Amino acid sequence: MVAAAPHVLVVHPSFPARDVSELIAVVRAQPGKFSYASAGTGQSSHLAGELFKQSTGLDLVHVPFNGASPAMTSTIGNHTPIAFISLPAAATFIKEGLLRALATTGNMRTKPFTDVPTMAEAGVADQVSFFIQGVLMPAGVPRDIVERWHSEIVRVLSLADVDRRVKSLGLEPVVNTPDEFSAQIKSEVARWAKVIRQARINVTD
Repeated sequence: MVAAAPHVLVVHPSFPARDVSELIAVVRAQPGKFSYASAGTGQSSHLAGELFKQSTGLDLVHVPFNGASPAMTSTIGNHTPIAFISLPAAATFIKEGLLRALATTGNMRTKPFTDVPTMAEAGVADQVSFFIQGVLMPAGVPRDIVERWHSEIVRVLSLADVDRRVKSLGLEPVVNTPDEFSAQIKSEVARWAKVIRQARINVTD
């Protein structure tokens, strides 16, 4: 894994909620009325939204888009007043005041958005999820090639200008080992399979 960023729950500035608890109250009072945008069916932002729905019991309609950009356009236009999206996709719009961030799904607050609480801080537990950037190779690639790629990625990510650029996008450099990344993928598959089954997500729809 090269880098990762949490997802962020954002709303249109006109949405009548300043924090997560207020959003839950608004949606709960009018079940089925509100929709949330994601980058697409089965995308990590969609799964983050479904996990939130399952944890809070909200009747919130999912509207999938073909990528983060159209999802952000829809939320900025107030067509879908709520969105779950990766922090890098929303960062500029949050800074410009076009979207209001209510919470992120990380383990801790994220630079440069230290004023935005985590979901746990906002009162909704077990919402940790990440938009992951990684490098994968076909099974069977010789180990020495894998290790050479890994060492070069570590070297590049250690460069000060690259580190600053990655962090400015809302991502955090990770660069774990190939074995650690493999184990994490297996763990994530098992965790999100439960969410997918409960939400009855079918990516072929």
